[in-house]
Amino acid sequence: MGGPISRPMNRVLIFFSFLTLGSFVQAGNLRVASLSTVMADLAREVGGDRVEVIEIVKAGVDPHIYEPTPGDRKTIAKSQILLANGLGFEGYLNNLRPGLEKNGVRLVVGGDVVKPLQAVCSGEEAHDHSHSHSHGATDPHWWHSIPNVQAVATQIRDAFAKADPEGIATYEANAKDLNARLAALSKWVRLQLATLPKANRILVTSHEALGYFAVDNGFEIFTVQGVSTTDQPSSQNVKRLIEEIKSRKVKAIFAENIENPKVLEQITNETGAKLGGVLYADGLGSGPAATYEGMMKTNVSVIVEALK
Repeated sequence: MGGPISRPMNRVLIFFSFLTLGSFVQAGNLRVASLSTVMADLAREVGGDRVEVIEIVKAGVDPHIYEPTPGDRKTIAKSQILLANGLGFEGYLNNLRPGLEKNGVRLVVGGDVVKPLQAVCSGEEAHDHSHSHSHGATDPHWWHSIPNVQAVATQIRDAFAKADPEGIATYEANAKDLNARLAALSKWVRLQLATLPKANRILVTSHEALGYFAVDNGFEIFTVQGVSTTDQPSSQNVKRLIEEIKSRKVKAIFAENIENPKVLEQITNETGAKLGGVLYADGLGSGPAATYEGMMKTNVSVIVEALK
């Protein structure tokens, strides 16, 4: 009787050992919280199965007006790494720092490894800055430049390797693959935009979030608001923008996925320009725009289709 009973018992012991090992591996994952949908996507790409990424700021939320909840702060405190865009994008970031230090959470700020761009903020003198934003004249939307994203992916790779030395090979391999795909994406963007005449490369958007994209790809940019969605445009600024659109014969203006296009509709009515579609300006979206590569392809396709 001993033989037939021992084999099932062995299987049970092996099964429970496997469950225990699986739980250990899962529990041993690097815990990463992210205040940026873009950096969350990069973290998943670089980290693979070794990293658990929790999005504090989710797609569809206006990050310019977001404030961490007590629950968010608890989630951050239990993490090993916190990812942030930086350059003043998260106005509350300094308030989080004492808690991060207390709980041993390493802060990784994407803006620390990119060359900041000074915001143009067309008609800035006419903006009502009663809702001031901490980033001043610096444009914090660095991810609209693919080379910046490559630099931040490398930054994330190094942060993960430091926190989890056993995963270095995984992080390096994943980052290398991601960098190659981003290089291919950059080439695809150039080929798509090559179909647009120089005279058509004018972007009119809700707020100034595509400055890095404009610099990289030879666009002029005009906006209703400044670099923050909290900057309120004056009627004088809207009037100047309407005159600019008419004089430049701008074909289309663009709404943003988290903005109410009501003001833009007013501008189209007065200029004859059409609404060219929706762009993802402050982070990722859903569906095809749920990844960084998908977001860039979506934006470029919308821009080319509207301005060609």
